[in-house]
Amino acid sequence: MDSFLPFQSPWEDSTSVGDEMLALIEELFPLPRSITGDGLRQTLARLQELIPVEIHEVATGTQVFDWTIPKEWKIHGACIEDRDGNRIVDFCENNLHVVGYSRPVDATMTLSDLKEHVHTLPGHPDWIPYRTAYYDENWGFCMSHRQLESLADQEYRVRIDSELFDGSLTYAEFVSEGQEDEEILIFTHTCHPSLCNDNLTGIAVAAHMAAALSKTTHRLTYRFVFAPATIGSITWLARNEGILPQVAGGLVLSVIGDGGPLTYKRSRRGHTATDAAAEYVLSQHHGSDRFEDFSPWGYDERQFCSPGINLPVGRLTRTPHGEYPEYHTSADDLSVVNKESLVDSLRAVWQIFSVLEGDLYYINTSPKGEPQLGRRGLYRKIGGYQDVSKSQLAMLWLLNQSDGEHSLLDIAKSARLPYDLVRSVADDLQEANLLVLA
Repeated sequence: MDSFLPFQSPWEDSTSVGDEMLALIEELFPLPRSITGDGLRQTLARLQELIPVEIHEVATGTQVFDWTIPKEWKIHGACIEDRDGNRIVDFCENNLHVVGYSRPVDATMTLSDLKEHVHTLPGHPDWIPYRTAYYDENWGFCMSHRQLESLADQEYRVRIDSELFDGSLTYAEFVSEGQEDEEILIFTHTCHPSLCNDNLTGIAVAAHMAAALSKTTHRLTYRFVFAPATIGSITWLARNEGILPQVAGGLVLSVIGDGGPLTYKRSRRGHTATDAAAEYVLSQHHGSDRFEDFSPWGYDERQFCSPGINLPVGRLTRTPHGEYPEYHTSADDLSVVNKESLVDSLRAVWQIFSVLEGDLYYINTSPKGEPQLGRRGLYRKIGGYQDVSKSQLAMLWLLNQSDGEHSLLDIAKSARLPYDLVRSVADDLQEANLLVLA
């Protein structure tokens, strides 16, 4: 079928898309993102220049399942000054310096009292940690442990110029319409400030995948959601329950640009088409054997796989969250990601979608004995393939296993043949009226 995505991705021989993704990450890095606010809006507005995303605002106080949309947070600046007016910490230099959602404060306090509100990483004394206080009206600063230890025992002026007010939560959505209503859902979180691998890499891969799909014809419909972690996915689910029965598969994309191997976390169901496609692509084409069973810990796959939702959605990462030392610190900068890994991740997503596009069930229309292939010109078809023996073997496997109970991927795995070869041969058999869709 011409409407299937080809297994060969459009980036196989190009590194320019890697440069484009790195440039986007570098551009978005300084923006002060959070689960609400202008930094998030600026990020989505930039994506709107790449793909025609629809931006949604959900008002503070809106009930979304068991949660409520929080107040919007806006920060204008923050600093710690010594008694001589020297700035020890400045939010303008690194937006990780302030605990996310800190309430406003303007006070003078002793070093001892200040330390009660400062977060550091003694094990990595030169790194700044990333900390948040979304649902607790508190305040705090983050700095390197080495800097904290160097502070003199004196009074310090502490200022956080921020606002918490009735506003809204912002998320974006892009749908690439297919020939069928069945949907593949792609989610990536957009709330982390100045952290590259987590999760500007997910944003970059999702945006470039969406842009590529918008230029192709495909069978399935692809829905991309760019939203804050947890509250964003819960909000999207609460507002879109009516379309959830159409979701046939999906991926959560996060921490996907470092040098580690690709890692796939299975859906709660554990044996879905997405799970099978991801495991095939990663093991056969990307040299990875990193597969995890579902657990209710991690990123937004927790929400899509909650028991009352239970969508066939898995998670694709490279080194999973918390398993690389720079995670949730200022060291998660541009040095952690590389364009080769970004392109490899993008290619893997394309290939997973290609498998989902064509992983259909067929029925052999001449199942009593082997059909005569010569008079249908199928031996001449075989002669046109690069590997005649594998092509002939694929034809025999397809005719034997196409009983409406084995998908093309099932057959490819049983035959130990490349999926894209099996799918191509299936097209020939369908053209010869020996296979029909189940």
